[in-house]
Amino acid sequence: MIKIAENKKAYHDYFILEKYEAGIVLTGTEMKSIRKRKVNLKDSFIVIKEGEAYLEGAHISPAPEGNIYNHEPMRRRKLLLHKKEIMKLFGKVKEEGLSLIPLTLYINDKAKVKLEISLAKGKKLYDKRETLAKKEATRQMERAIKSQNQ
Repeated sequence: MIKIAENKKAYHDYFILEKYEAGIVLTGTEMKSIRKRKVNLKDSFIVIKEGEAYLEGAHISPAPEGNIYNHEPMRRRKLLLHKKEIMKLFGKVKEEGLSLIPLTLYINDKAKVKLEISLAKGKKLYDKRETLAKKEATRQMERAIKSQNQ
């Protein structure tokens, strides 16, 4: 597995509840751009419309050697999930007010591009502060232990 892009902002802004793996439909020179790691998932999200799941807001830069066959960088990309999975996710998003967020884009062993998506619940401001405080406390503890060992 070769990790191409990661949405670090998702871990900061959301509580990750469940993770799923989805294929992604690509066109033209998008695969070349993905192999060159010209991908940004930062502000992307997943929408379910008419029984299909789509990735929106992801930026895949056009390849310089693509000329007229290049793709639009911010276009909507279809995700490949089973119908039952899509309906399950759609129900949870509608009923519980959860969000579908992409976490990582990677190439698996069979040279297929996969997207790890998650069912997530948004964090409040005080949750974000609490997370940062815990992270800072662990850093200070590690520094103290390291300085004592030297």
